[in-house]
Amino acid sequence: MAKISTIRWLALGAALALGAPAVHAQQAPIKIGELNSYAQWAAFTVPYRNGWQMALDEINAKGGVLGRKLEIVSRDDGATTGSATRVADELVSREGVSLLFGSFLSNVGVAMADFANQKKIVYIAAEPLTDAVTMAQGNRYTFRIRPNNFMQVGMLVDQAKASGAKRWAIVAPNYEYGQSAAAVFKRLIQERVPGAQIVAEQYPALGKIEAGATASALEQAKPDGIFNVLFGPDLTQFVREGNTRGLFEGATVLSLLTGEPEWLLPLKDEVPAGWTVTGYPWDEIKEPTHKAFVDAYRAKYNDTPRLGSLLGYMVVNMIRDAIDRAGSTETEAIIKALEDAKFDTVIGPVTMRGIDNQSTMGAWVGKLVLKGAAGGMTDWTYKDGTSFMPTEAEVKAVRKD
Repeated sequence: MAKISTIRWLALGAALALGAPAVHAQQAPIKIGELNSYAQWAAFTVPYRNGWQMALDEINAKGGVLGRKLEIVSRDDGATTGSATRVADELVSREGVSLLFGSFLSNVGVAMADFANQKKIVYIAAEPLTDAVTMAQGNRYTFRIRPNNFMQVGMLVDQAKASGAKRWAIVAPNYEYGQSAAAVFKRLIQERVPGAQIVAEQYPALGKIEAGATASALEQAKPDGIFNVLFGPDLTQFVREGNTRGLFEGATVLSLLTGEPEWLLPLKDEVPAGWTVTGYPWDEIKEPTHKAFVDAYRAKYNDTPRLGSLLGYMVVNMIRDAIDRAGSTETEAIIKALEDAKFDTVIGPVTMRGIDNQSTMGAWVGKLVLKGAAGGMTDWTYKDGTSFMPTEAEVKAVRKD
Protein backbone atom coordinates (compact mmCIF):
# COMPACT_ATOMS: atom_id res chain seq x y z
CA MET A 1 0.00 0.00 0.00
CA ALA A 2 2.87 2.38 0.80
CA LYS A 3 4.40 1.83 -2.66
CA ILE A 4 1.05 2.50 -4.38
CA SER A 5 0.57 5.68 -2.34
CA THR A 6 4.08 6.86 -3.25
CA ILE A 7 3.42 6.26 -6.95
CA ARG A 8 0.17 8.25 -6.78
CA TRP A 9 1.90 11.20 -5.15
CA LEU A 10 4.64 11.12 -7.78
CA ALA A 11 2.01 11.07 -10.53
CA LEU A 12 0.22 14.00 -8.93
CA GLY A 13 3.46 15.97 -8.70
CA ALA A 14 4.20 15.33 -12.37
CA ALA A 15 0.70 16.40 -13.35
CA LEU A 16 1.06 19.63 -11.40
CA ALA A 17 4.45 20.32 -12.97
CA LEU A 18 3.07 19.80 -16.48
CA GLY A 19 -0.19 21.65 -15.83
CA ALA A 20 -2.11 18.50 -16.79
CA PRO A 21 -5.88 18.94 -17.25
CA ALA A 22 -6.48 15.94 -15.02
CA VAL A 23 -5.77 18.15 -12.02
CA HIS A 24 -8.89 20.13 -11.24
CA ALA A 25 -7.24 23.12 -9.63
CA GLN A 26 -9.66 25.97 -8.81
CA GLN A 27 -9.10 28.86 -11.19
CA ALA A 28 -9.00 32.40 -9.84
CA PRO A 29 -12.27 34.30 -10.19
CA ILE A 30 -12.82 36.96 -12.85
CA LYS A 31 -12.75 40.26 -11.01
CA ILE A 32 -15.12 43.06 -12.07
CA GLY A 33 -14.97 46.53 -10.52
CA GLU A 34 -18.13 48.34 -9.47
CA LEU A 35 -18.58 51.81 -8.00
CA ASN A 36 -21.61 53.83 -7.04
CA SER A 37 -23.00 56.50 -4.71
CA TYR A 38 -24.25 54.14 -2.01
CA ALA A 39 -23.99 56.54 0.92
CA GLN A 40 -25.58 59.59 -0.72
CA TRP A 41 -28.18 58.03 -3.06
CA ALA A 42 -29.23 54.88 -1.24
CA ALA A 43 -32.84 55.03 -2.50
CA PHE A 44 -31.62 54.04 -5.95
CA THR A 45 -28.26 52.39 -5.38
CA VAL A 46 -29.18 49.91 -2.62
CA PRO A 47 -31.91 48.24 -4.74
CA TYR A 48 -29.47 48.41 -7.67
CA ARG A 49 -26.86 46.55 -5.58
CA ASN A 50 -29.50 43.99 -4.65
CA GLY A 51 -30.12 43.46 -8.37
CA TRP A 52 -26.50 42.90 -9.33
CA GLN A 53 -25.89 40.72 -6.29
CA MET A 54 -28.81 38.50 -7.26
CA ALA A 55 -27.48 38.20 -10.81
CA LEU A 56 -23.99 37.40 -9.47
CA ASP A 57 -25.33 34.68 -7.17
CA GLU A 58 -27.31 33.09 -10.01
CA ILE A 59 -24.36 33.18 -12.42
CA ASN A 60 -21.95 31.63 -9.93
CA ALA A 61 -24.48 28.97 -8.91
CA LYS A 62 -24.44 27.87 -12.56
CA GLY A 63 -20.66 27.69 -12.72
CA GLY A 64 -19.71 31.27 -13.52
CA VAL A 65 -18.31 32.16 -16.94
CA LEU A 66 -15.42 30.62 -18.90
CA GLY A 67 -15.20 28.02 -16.13
CA ARG A 68 -14.46 30.69 -13.51
CA LYS A 69 -16.55 32.36 -10.85
CA LEU A 70 -17.32 36.07 -11.13
CA GLU A 71 -16.24 38.36 -8.30
CA ILE A 72 -17.52 41.93 -8.03
CA VAL A 73 -15.27 44.30 -6.09
CA SER A 74 -17.56 47.16 -5.08
CA ARG A 75 -16.70 50.64 -3.78
CA ASP A 76 -18.56 53.84 -2.91
CA ASP A 77 -17.67 56.59 -5.39
CA GLY A 78 -18.43 59.42 -2.95
CA ALA A 79 -20.82 61.03 -5.47
CA THR A 80 -17.97 63.25 -6.71
CA THR A 81 -15.82 63.08 -9.83
CA GLY A 82 -12.56 63.19 -7.88
CA SER A 83 -13.49 60.40 -5.50
CA ALA A 84 -14.90 58.28 -8.33
CA THR A 85 -11.76 58.42 -10.46
CA ARG A 86 -9.57 57.74 -7.41
CA VAL A 87 -11.63 54.68 -6.49
CA ALA A 88 -11.68 53.52 -10.11
CA ASP A 89 -7.89 53.75 -10.26
CA GLU A 90 -7.61 51.64 -7.10
CA LEU A 91 -9.92 49.01 -8.59
CA VAL A 92 -7.80 48.82 -11.73
CA SER A 93 -4.28 49.11 -10.30
CA ARG A 94 -4.66 47.33 -6.94
CA GLU A 95 -7.53 44.91 -7.48
CA GLY A 96 -6.72 44.08 -11.10
CA VAL A 97 -10.34 44.18 -12.30
CA SER A 98 -11.09 43.30 -15.92
CA LEU A 99 -13.68 46.05 -16.41
CA LEU A 100 -15.69 48.66 -14.51
CA PHE A 101 -19.41 49.33 -14.22
CA GLY A 102 -21.81 51.47 -12.22
CA SER A 103 -22.11 55.17 -11.24
CA PHE A 104 -25.26 57.18 -10.53
CA LEU A 105 -24.75 60.91 -11.09
CA SER A 106 -24.21 62.09 -14.65
CA ASN A 107 -21.18 64.26 -13.90
CA VAL A 108 -19.53 61.20 -12.33
CA GLY A 109 -20.45 59.17 -15.42
CA VAL A 110 -18.72 61.71 -17.66
CA ALA A 111 -15.61 61.59 -15.48
CA MET A 112 -15.64 57.79 -15.60
CA ALA A 113 -15.93 57.82 -19.40
CA ASP A 114 -12.80 59.98 -19.53
CA PHE A 115 -11.05 57.66 -17.05
CA ALA A 116 -11.92 54.61 -19.17
CA ASN A 117 -10.53 56.28 -22.27
CA GLN A 118 -7.29 57.25 -20.54
CA LYS A 119 -6.75 53.87 -18.87
CA LYS A 120 -7.99 51.83 -21.87
CA ILE A 121 -10.44 49.79 -19.79
CA VAL A 122 -14.10 49.05 -20.45
CA TYR A 123 -16.59 51.06 -18.40
CA ILE A 124 -20.32 50.31 -18.51
CA ALA A 125 -22.50 53.15 -17.22
CA ALA A 126 -25.51 51.67 -15.46
CA GLU A 127 -27.43 54.83 -14.47
CA PRO A 128 -25.93 58.15 -15.72
CA LEU A 129 -28.29 59.72 -18.27
CA THR A 130 -26.51 62.73 -19.73
CA ASP A 131 -26.04 62.42 -23.47
CA ALA A 132 -22.36 63.33 -23.09
CA VAL A 133 -21.47 59.85 -21.79
CA THR A 134 -22.03 58.32 -25.24
CA MET A 135 -21.99 61.48 -27.38
CA ALA A 136 -19.58 64.41 -26.90
CA GLN A 137 -17.47 62.58 -24.29
CA GLY A 138 -18.11 59.14 -25.70
CA ASN A 139 -15.28 56.76 -26.59
CA ARG A 140 -14.79 53.16 -27.65
CA TYR A 141 -14.25 51.99 -24.04
CA THR A 142 -17.49 53.45 -22.63
CA PHE A 143 -20.92 51.78 -22.94
CA ARG A 144 -24.32 52.67 -21.46
CA ILE A 145 -27.32 50.52 -20.51
CA ARG A 146 -30.11 53.04 -19.77
CA PRO A 147 -31.83 55.16 -22.43
CA ASN A 148 -30.15 58.55 -22.33
CA ASN A 149 -31.71 61.99 -21.90
CA PHE A 150 -32.24 62.46 -25.63
CA MET A 151 -34.17 59.22 -25.83
CA GLN A 152 -36.34 59.65 -22.72
CA VAL A 153 -37.08 63.33 -23.32
CA GLY A 154 -38.01 62.43 -26.88
CA MET A 155 -40.52 59.90 -25.57
CA LEU A 156 -42.13 62.54 -23.36
CA VAL A 157 -42.21 65.25 -26.02
CA ASP A 158 -44.01 62.84 -28.32
CA GLN A 159 -46.73 62.65 -25.67
CA ALA A 160 -46.94 66.46 -25.45
CA LYS A 161 -48.05 67.03 -29.02
CA ALA A 162 -51.72 66.35 -28.37
CA SER A 163 -51.89 68.49 -25.21
CA GLY A 164 -52.01 71.81 -26.98
CA ALA A 165 -49.59 73.33 -24.47
CA LYS A 166 -47.41 76.08 -25.96
CA ARG A 167 -46.04 78.05 -23.01
CA TRP A 168 -43.53 75.80 -21.26
CA ALA A 169 -41.61 76.14 -18.02
CA ILE A 170 -38.59 74.03 -17.05
CA VAL A 171 -37.43 72.99 -13.58
CA ALA A 172 -34.26 70.91 -13.33
CA PRO A 173 -31.37 70.31 -10.90
CA ASN A 174 -28.39 72.50 -11.67
CA TYR A 175 -25.80 69.89 -12.63
CA GLU A 176 -24.90 67.79 -15.68
CA TYR A 177 -28.04 65.62 -15.83
CA GLY A 178 -30.50 68.48 -15.34
CA GLN A 179 -28.74 70.83 -17.73
CA SER A 180 -28.51 68.13 -20.39
CA ALA A 181 -32.19 67.17 -20.08
CA ALA A 182 -33.30 70.81 -20.20
CA ALA A 183 -31.23 71.49 -23.32
CA VAL A 184 -32.72 68.46 -25.08
CA PHE A 185 -36.25 69.47 -24.10
CA LYS A 186 -35.84 73.03 -25.43
CA ARG A 187 -34.60 71.69 -28.72
CA LEU A 188 -37.21 68.95 -29.17
CA ILE A 189 -40.29 70.85 -27.98
CA GLN A 190 -39.58 73.63 -30.44
CA GLU A 191 -38.85 71.19 -33.26
CA ARG A 192 -41.92 69.02 -32.72
CA VAL A 193 -44.56 71.40 -31.31
CA PRO A 194 -45.08 74.40 -33.62
CA GLY A 195 -45.38 77.64 -31.68
CA ALA A 196 -43.94 76.26 -28.45
CA GLN A 197 -41.90 78.67 -26.34
CA ILE A 198 -40.01 78.53 -23.05
CA VAL A 199 -41.41 81.14 -20.62
CA ALA A 200 -39.58 80.21 -17.41
CA GLU A 201 -36.56 78.18 -16.28
CA GLN A 202 -35.58 77.24 -12.74
CA TYR A 203 -32.36 75.38 -11.86
CA PRO A 204 -32.11 74.76 -8.09
CA ALA A 205 -28.90 73.24 -6.74
CA LEU A 206 -29.12 69.46 -6.38
CA GLY A 207 -30.40 68.58 -2.92
CA LYS A 208 -30.84 72.23 -1.92
CA ILE A 209 -34.10 73.32 -3.52
CA GLU A 210 -36.05 76.25 -2.10
CA ALA A 211 -39.33 74.76 -3.19
CA GLY A 212 -41.52 77.76 -2.37
CA ALA A 213 -39.41 80.20 -4.36
CA THR A 214 -39.07 77.73 -7.25
CA ALA A 215 -42.81 77.07 -7.47
CA SER A 216 -43.58 80.79 -7.15
CA ALA A 217 -41.25 81.68 -10.04
CA LEU A 218 -42.92 79.12 -12.28
CA GLU A 219 -46.40 80.22 -11.21
CA GLN A 220 -45.71 83.85 -12.13
CA ALA A 221 -44.82 82.84 -15.70
CA LYS A 222 -48.29 81.29 -16.13
CA PRO A 223 -47.12 78.27 -18.17
CA ASP A 224 -49.61 75.81 -19.62
CA GLY A 225 -46.92 73.12 -19.70
CA ILE A 226 -44.18 72.21 -17.19
CA PHE A 227 -41.15 70.01 -17.86
CA ASN A 228 -39.78 68.60 -14.60
CA VAL A 229 -36.40 66.93 -14.13
CA LEU A 230 -36.23 66.96 -10.31
CA PHE A 231 -35.88 63.71 -8.36
CA GLY A 232 -35.27 62.54 -4.81
CA PRO A 233 -36.01 64.89 -1.87
CA ASP A 234 -36.06 67.89 -4.26
CA LEU A 235 -38.96 66.31 -6.14
CA THR A 236 -40.93 65.59 -2.95
CA GLN A 237 -40.61 69.17 -1.74
CA PHE A 238 -41.47 70.63 -5.15
CA VAL A 239 -44.57 68.46 -5.53
CA ARG A 240 -45.79 69.37 -2.05
CA GLU A 241 -45.32 73.08 -2.67
CA GLY A 242 -46.83 72.89 -6.16
CA ASN A 243 -49.87 71.00 -4.90
CA THR A 244 -50.40 73.59 -2.17
CA ARG A 245 -50.26 76.46 -4.66
CA GLY A 246 -52.33 74.76 -7.35
CA LEU A 247 -49.37 75.07 -9.73
CA PHE A 248 -50.17 71.89 -11.62
CA GLU A 249 -53.92 72.43 -12.00
CA GLY A 250 -54.85 72.68 -15.66
CA ALA A 251 -51.21 72.35 -16.76
CA THR A 252 -49.63 69.60 -18.83
CA VAL A 253 -46.70 68.22 -16.82
CA LEU A 254 -43.99 66.07 -18.37
CA SER A 255 -41.65 64.57 -15.79
CA LEU A 256 -38.50 62.50 -16.25
CA LEU A 257 -38.07 59.50 -13.93
CA THR A 258 -40.99 60.33 -11.62
CA GLY A 259 -42.71 57.02 -12.36
CA GLU A 260 -39.71 55.10 -11.03
CA PRO A 261 -40.53 53.51 -7.63
CA GLU A 262 -37.39 55.07 -6.10
CA TRP A 263 -38.87 58.56 -6.48
CA LEU A 264 -42.59 57.74 -6.58
CA LEU A 265 -42.87 55.87 -3.28
CA PRO A 266 -41.70 58.79 -1.09
CA LEU A 267 -44.53 60.95 -2.50
CA LYS A 268 -47.09 58.64 -0.84
CA ASP A 269 -50.60 60.10 -1.19
CA GLU A 270 -49.25 63.42 -2.51
CA VAL A 271 -48.57 61.88 -5.92
CA PRO A 272 -49.50 64.41 -8.65
CA ALA A 273 -52.03 62.38 -10.61
CA GLY A 274 -52.09 63.01 -14.34
CA TRP A 275 -48.42 63.82 -14.87
CA THR A 276 -46.92 62.13 -17.93
CA VAL A 277 -43.76 60.35 -16.80
CA THR A 278 -41.08 57.83 -17.59
CA GLY A 279 -41.01 55.10 -14.97
CA TYR A 280 -41.16 51.41 -14.12
CA PRO A 281 -44.58 49.80 -13.49
CA TRP A 282 -42.96 46.58 -12.27
CA ASP A 283 -46.18 45.14 -10.85
CA GLU A 284 -48.06 45.38 -14.17
CA ILE A 285 -45.46 43.96 -16.59
CA LYS A 286 -46.71 40.47 -17.47
CA GLU A 287 -43.91 39.00 -19.62
CA PRO A 288 -42.83 35.65 -18.09
CA THR A 289 -39.11 36.48 -17.94
CA HIS A 290 -39.78 39.73 -16.11
CA LYS A 291 -42.27 38.09 -13.75
CA ALA A 292 -39.68 35.43 -12.92
CA PHE A 293 -37.20 38.20 -12.09
CA VAL A 294 -39.74 39.95 -9.85
CA ASP A 295 -40.67 36.72 -8.06
CA ALA A 296 -37.02 35.82 -7.45
CA TYR A 297 -36.20 39.31 -6.22
CA ARG A 298 -39.11 39.38 -3.79
CA ALA A 299 -38.25 35.92 -2.50
CA LYS A 300 -34.60 36.88 -1.93
CA TYR A 301 -35.04 40.33 -0.41
CA ASN A 302 -38.62 40.35 0.88
CA ASP A 303 -39.08 43.64 -0.95
CA THR A 304 -40.42 44.93 -4.26
CA PRO A 305 -37.96 45.76 -7.05
CA ARG A 306 -37.07 49.30 -8.06
CA LEU A 307 -35.76 50.38 -11.43
CA GLY A 308 -32.29 50.22 -9.92
CA SER A 309 -32.90 46.55 -9.10
CA LEU A 310 -33.70 45.84 -12.74
CA LEU A 311 -30.66 47.74 -14.02
CA GLY A 312 -28.26 46.03 -11.61
CA TYR A 313 -29.61 42.63 -12.62
CA MET A 314 -29.43 43.43 -16.34
CA VAL A 315 -25.94 44.89 -16.39
CA VAL A 316 -24.24 41.93 -14.66
CA ASN A 317 -25.99 39.42 -16.90
CA MET A 318 -24.94 41.43 -19.96
CA ILE A 319 -21.35 41.51 -18.67
CA ARG A 320 -21.49 37.73 -18.21
CA ASP A 321 -22.73 37.30 -21.79
CA ALA A 322 -20.08 39.64 -23.19
CA ILE A 323 -17.20 37.85 -21.44
CA ASP A 324 -18.58 34.51 -22.54
CA ARG A 325 -18.75 35.65 -26.17
CA ALA A 326 -15.32 37.23 -25.96
CA GLY A 327 -13.87 33.98 -24.63
CA SER A 328 -11.47 36.20 -22.72
CA THR A 329 -11.20 39.03 -20.22
CA GLU A 330 -8.93 41.05 -22.50
CA THR A 331 -10.24 44.58 -23.10
CA GLU A 332 -10.20 44.42 -26.91
CA ALA A 333 -12.02 41.11 -26.92
CA ILE A 334 -14.71 42.45 -24.57
CA ILE A 335 -15.17 45.59 -26.69
CA LYS A 336 -15.63 43.46 -29.79
CA ALA A 337 -18.13 41.26 -27.93
CA LEU A 338 -20.18 44.31 -26.86
CA GLU A 339 -20.30 46.31 -30.09
CA ASP A 340 -23.55 45.74 -31.99
CA ALA A 341 -24.25 42.72 -29.76
CA LYS A 342 -27.79 41.60 -29.04
CA PHE A 343 -28.63 40.52 -25.50
CA ASP A 344 -31.63 38.60 -24.25
CA THR A 345 -32.74 40.37 -21.08
CA VAL A 346 -35.67 40.03 -18.68
CA ILE A 347 -37.40 42.90 -20.52
CA GLY A 348 -36.72 41.49 -23.98
CA PRO A 349 -33.92 41.88 -26.54
CA VAL A 350 -31.53 44.81 -26.13
CA THR A 351 -28.80 45.71 -28.63
CA MET A 352 -25.63 47.67 -27.85
CA ARG A 353 -25.37 49.98 -30.87
CA GLY A 354 -21.80 50.00 -32.08
CA ILE A 355 -21.63 53.55 -33.42
CA ASP A 356 -22.05 55.12 -29.97
CA ASN A 357 -22.10 52.18 -27.52
CA GLN A 358 -25.62 53.15 -26.44
CA SER A 359 -28.03 50.32 -25.72
CA THR A 360 -31.50 50.19 -27.23
CA MET A 361 -33.14 49.65 -23.83
CA GLY A 362 -36.37 51.63 -23.76
CA ALA A 363 -38.54 53.13 -21.03
CA TRP A 364 -42.10 52.87 -19.79
CA VAL A 365 -44.15 56.02 -20.45
CA GLY A 366 -47.54 56.63 -18.84
CA LYS A 367 -49.48 58.79 -16.39
CA LEU A 368 -49.26 58.97 -12.63
CA VAL A 369 -52.24 57.76 -10.64
CA LEU A 370 -52.99 57.44 -6.94
CA LYS A 371 -53.58 53.82 -5.95
CA GLY A 372 -54.82 53.81 -2.39
CA ALA A 373 -52.18 55.55 -0.30
CA ALA A 374 -49.40 55.34 -2.89
CA GLY A 375 -48.70 56.30 -6.47
CA GLY A 376 -48.42 54.16 -9.57
CA MET A 377 -48.53 54.36 -13.35
CA THR A 378 -51.53 53.92 -15.64
CA ASP A 379 -52.08 53.98 -19.41
CA TRP A 380 -48.42 53.11 -19.85
CA THR A 381 -46.59 51.66 -22.83
CA TYR A 382 -43.05 50.43 -23.23
CA LYS A 383 -41.19 52.60 -25.74
CA ASP A 384 -38.38 50.71 -27.44
CA GLY A 385 -35.27 52.84 -27.40
CA THR A 386 -34.39 52.15 -31.03
CA SER A 387 -36.95 54.67 -32.31
CA PHE A 388 -35.66 57.50 -30.12
CA MET A 389 -31.88 57.25 -30.50
CA PRO A 390 -29.76 60.02 -32.04
CA THR A 391 -29.17 59.49 -35.74
CA GLU A 392 -25.87 58.22 -37.08
CA ALA A 393 -25.15 61.70 -38.48
CA GLU A 394 -25.80 63.32 -35.08
CA VAL A 395 -23.45 60.88 -33.39
CA LYS A 396 -20.66 61.42 -35.90
CA ALA A 397 -21.05 65.19 -35.60
CA VAL A 398 -20.24 65.29 -31.88
CA ARG A 399 -18.08 62.26 -31.07
CA LYS A 400 -14.35 62.79 -31.20
CA ASP A 401 -13.22 59.17 -31.54
